[in-house]
Amino acid sequence: MLIIESLTVAYGGLTALCEVSLAVRAGQFVSIVGPNGAGKTTLFKAISGTVQTSSGRIQFEDADLLAVAPSARAHLGISHVPEGRQVFGSMTVMENLGMGAYPQTGRTDFRHNVERIFSLFPILAERRSQAAGTLSGGEQQMLAIGRGIASSPRLLMLDEPSMGLAPMVADLIFERIAELHRAGLAILLVEQRVAEAVQSCDFGYVLEAGRMVLEGTHQALLADDRIKSVYLGL
Repeated sequence: MLIIESLTVAYGGLTALCEVSLAVRAGQFVSIVGPNGAGKTTLFKAISGTVQTSSGRIQFEDADLLAVAPSARAHLGISHVPEGRQVFGSMTVMENLGMGAYPQTGRTDFRHNVERIFSLFPILAERRSQAAGTLSGGEQQMLAIGRGIASSPRLLMLDEPSMGLAPMVADLIFERIAELHRAGLAILLVEQRVAEAVQSCDFGYVLEAGRMVLEGTHQALLADDRIKSVYLGL
């Protein structure tokens, strides 16, 4: 579904990503973990087209993404839930979901998608007419994920969905992400909670200083001594 080969991104002479390669198959849950500043968010921005790439290849199904305008990439079935939620604070919950439904498939399936979102996050149904800026942090994260689902994506990219959330709320978010995966949605996750990210995924990558340094199934990563000592504190 998504194939990235030898991707390099540089800002002002500094290399943020160097020769990065990864793949996400249809229906697969792939996690990317690593320290702050490793280039994880830059990778997502390169896929979405909001940063320029220096070299490499990004293929989504039959499309060469680097030849597709950033504004058109959502129409291919890619949904990016950004770091920090970035909901439209002055707009209601329903209006935010409507913004997520911009692609044609999202507009066609909007009613069905809203039912699905409210099933995953019932609190959003209760808050449907409330301004997004008045929601709690956890509710805003639910809304950000819901806005991503509203586009009827085939690939959902989630950037640090647990950031700034209480552990109980973060656990709920991970449960809902796992539920989406079980329903067949392909997920690419960047996450600071390494244990949950690796445990939940089918396959994972470790990104450090802009380079992929480790990859494997979740069983292999959890058994790796470096993962245990550096990221899990074992």
